[in-house]
Amino acid sequence: MAKKPENGLLIDYEYCTGCFACQVACSQEHHWPAGMGGIQVLEIVQNLPKGKAYLNFLPFPTELCILCFPRTKKGLEPACVQHCMAGVITYGSLPDLAGELGKKPRMVLWSPR
Repeated sequence: MAKKPENGLLIDYEYCTGCFACQVACSQEHHWPAGMGGIQVLEIVQNLPKGKAYLNFLPFPTELCILCFPRTKKGLEPACVQHCMAGVITYGSLPDLAGELGKKPRMVLWSPR
């Protein structure tokens, strides 16, 4: 039986600026080719009335994310967290992160399988 994850990421979608630093840092940390990584930033365009649009950026952990285990076992943050320029990705224990969930309007708690 697989061990349940103890740690995860808390992602605040409200303030992501779409800089892609998390995505680049992850790819570089693990020596993956561009476009492949443990986190990807999705660009979502929402069409609004009168020809206006609203652009959202969503940092999305993928199946490749292992929470940078080689880094975190040394006490370092995952690469995506360290390099997030807007500070919207937080790493920690699931109970601690769950306590923060909902304090801001658009947050997601993520943990690996």
